[in-house]
Amino acid sequence: MFMLFCSRGFQVTGTSSAAPPTSVVPQTNTETTGAAHQDSRLLAHALRVLAMDAVEVARSGHPGAPLGLADAASVLWGEFLRHNPADPAWPNRDRFVLSNGHASMLLYGLLHLTGYELSLADLKAFRQLHSHTPGHPEYGRTPGVEMSTGPLAQGLAAAVGMALAERLLAERYNRDGHVIVDHRTYVIVGDGCLMEGLSHEACSLAGTWGLGKLIVLYDDNGISIDGPVSGWMSDDTAMRFAAYGWHVVPDVDGHDLQAVRVALQQAVADPRPSLIDLKTIIAYGAPLKAGTAVSHGAPLGVDEVRAVRDILGWPHEPFVLPEKITQAWDARPAGAAAQAAWQARMMAYAAAHPELAAEFERRLAQRLPHEYETVLEAALGQARQDARPMATRKASRLMLDAMAPSIPELIGGSADLSESNGTEWTGSRSISAPGQPANYIHYGVREFAMAMISVGLARHGGFVPYAGTFLVFSDYARSAVRTAAMMDQQVIFVFTHDSIAVGEDGPTHQPIEQLPSLRLIPNLDVWRPADRLETVIAWQMALEQTLRPSCLILSRQDCPRVTPQDMDLTALRRGGYILQGNQDGAAAQLVLAATGSEVALALDAAAVLRRKGVAVQVVSLPCTQVFDRQSVSYRNMVLPPGVPKLFIESAASAPWYRYVGGCGDVLGIDSFGESGPGAAVLAHFGFTMDHVVNRAQALLAEGG
Repeated sequence: MFMLFCSRGFQVTGTSSAAPPTSVVPQTNTETTGAAHQDSRLLAHALRVLAMDAVEVARSGHPGAPLGLADAASVLWGEFLRHNPADPAWPNRDRFVLSNGHASMLLYGLLHLTGYELSLADLKAFRQLHSHTPGHPEYGRTPGVEMSTGPLAQGLAAAVGMALAERLLAERYNRDGHVIVDHRTYVIVGDGCLMEGLSHEACSLAGTWGLGKLIVLYDDNGISIDGPVSGWMSDDTAMRFAAYGWHVVPDVDGHDLQAVRVALQQAVADPRPSLIDLKTIIAYGAPLKAGTAVSHGAPLGVDEVRAVRDILGWPHEPFVLPEKITQAWDARPAGAAAQAAWQARMMAYAAAHPELAAEFERRLAQRLPHEYETVLEAALGQARQDARPMATRKASRLMLDAMAPSIPELIGGSADLSESNGTEWTGSRSISAPGQPANYIHYGVREFAMAMISVGLARHGGFVPYAGTFLVFSDYARSAVRTAAMMDQQVIFVFTHDSIAVGEDGPTHQPIEQLPSLRLIPNLDVWRPADRLETVIAWQMALEQTLRPSCLILSRQDCPRVTPQDMDLTALRRGGYILQGNQDGAAAQLVLAATGSEVALALDAAAVLRRKGVAVQVVSLPCTQVFDRQSVSYRNMVLPPGVPKLFIESAASAPWYRYVGGCGDVLGIDSFGESGPGAAVLAHFGFTMDHVVNRAQALLAEGG
């Protein structure tokens, strides 16, 4: 497939060799001439017509970017990208991420033409319900799509994670004469991606890390939804990336195939991450709408589509592709050969380094090492024996100390809060320290990039990433957390300083709505453990859950031991359980339910209420998502219908009312916090034993 455009020399009947008017499509100065040049242009035009036809049929979409990017994309996918459409999950494939996901029809056209299982019927169903061609690329729905993109710059940041994953795996597994990890990450971005602050966070890190196998093609067409970007984007992008430590190829004519080819060759040869600044025309070929914002997010219209066909010299009906063009685009033979060569290298590698090969395969298969169960049992045993009051962030750090040495795929980091988050365990080795295998990332104050790079590490494969910051700063990372959940990616988010008990730092650092808002994200498990044992269980569940991300919500302040030494661990793994039933076995008159540090408060209040003759059942709910996946009978046993319930959590109260069921109350916080000593702030908001007892008695007096 390499040098495809130069080597193919076929003719397509009925096409015009005349160049479009320069006012619509610029003349190119390519060194590729004659029939080969004409054929190369036709291959790019196939992408263009598929994109505009699909948008036209859907009466919805973004045709401008695909028309403008088709030339550069045809060179990249035809001559440089190493992939196998017959096996989209081939581990040593090059990764391609379309960060400006609104240009999705460009990607769908590429996938169809190169031989992925994406038919013309799928293209005709663009943006339709349940189709394989949704409005923005979605990982898991379309073969060959590496990332769900759309929120701009997130694909770019995830690609930084993918490139980092390639480097770390290469450092771990490649040996002299045996190179099994060797691929690149290519990204296409638009103006919007580079306007988003996330692009600065992620690309600054990529330059610092020297990710030389990361190559970004910038669709510099100067147009966004509101019009020419010159009114709101006047920075020098090339200088910006040069300042990051990137290799920059400026002012590349994005419609000159040879210029794009040379720029890509230079990027491949340079040891730094590369930015190729492609000067393109949005809606290239459209006589009335090229270079204008109206082509960004709306169909071109029947007349304009017809005119584009005339200008491009494309006489075929919508979705009709000449056989010679589809044959020229077919990447399956080259892909199969590349993968077969890699598999031969893997066999030789396995013979020379069997233990490393087995570990590599295990990591890609998302199987935990065989030592895991033994180490886990030891960690659980230590937690059972430890009766000390302990902050759950410290319990988390102890769990990492116990587990991480036996799990080489575990890679962690923090947004400049390593000690506070407890994420840097005893055996952590920073990627910024040369000469040693790395397993820890100092992200600096870049929460969004940290979270999105973690998603990229997970998507690449071979890693279980975890990332730490304060819970209140999860707001900076929320979109990445959502993307991880949407794509079923195993990322572990460690959010510490989980309540108003932060104290003196005041309302800006005291989370209120963050905890319940995270619980609203589908396919995300949010654990708020009450003590060391619950923290170990939370880590266990997060490590074993490969189909969704997890959040660990951890305290700064010490929490008393609440779980008994002989606690049934099966109950803890159900996300919610009866921690303490009524001691005389009588049916409960009241349920006190809590999470995290408030579980101890519920136990203290229950002791007082029992002395007053109230039969109390105390429930710990460390993870409502896991609890909600249990059977109805189990949930009704833990939270019996018709029994008054008081839910206690130092966060916004509203979500708990769905468990109250018209028979209960919630002690939460529905205002911002206060600055002061943590104990004083908690008391101010009613998180004291006396107040809980009074609220419980009032609830009983009211009949629930």
